[in-house]
Amino acid sequence: MHAKDVLIDGFNRIQEEVRAVVEGLGPDELGARPSDDANSIAWLVWHLTRVQDDHLADAFDLDQVWLAQDWEKRFGLGLPRHDTGYGHTPAKVAKVRVDSGDLLTGYYDAVHEQTLKALRGLSAAELERVVDERWDPPVTLGVRLVSVLSDDLQHVGQAAYVRGLLQSAAA
Repeated sequence: MHAKDVLIDGFNRIQEEVRAVVEGLGPDELGARPSDDANSIAWLVWHLTRVQDDHLADAFDLDQVWLAQDWEKRFGLGLPRHDTGYGHTPAKVAKVRVDSGDLLTGYYDAVHEQTLKALRGLSAAELERVVDERWDPPVTLGVRLVSVLSDDLQHVGQAAYVRGLLQSAAA
């Protein structure tokens, strides 16, 4: 198995978990927060998708799906165009509300498609390419991809935890 195949498998797993965590939930459940300073499922899934979109677009010199395919307008969140959720206050987290899980999964699926297309064309040598010199040591494409995988898996796991809390409270 090649490195790109491992990465593709990892991103496929994120897609599976994103779909599972929002399946069957309505707007109130997606927007529910365990406490006033906690994140909702909608925010967590939106954020992990924005990070993947932003970071991979930058690393592969692509347009962000968020902007190129008008997802920013479809969501209508009233946040800055390039906002990914980093450093959001509880008030900004509360702004991330959706009418259905279909909006979240639709955006994730579009980002996932762009991700897979970029990864399928990847050579092993490209994983060594420096994509961010602001760090010491500079960040390579391989490190950036693993970082996004890690971040996304953590956030979808948090969303699954919030879903579990909601389900146990309703029981």
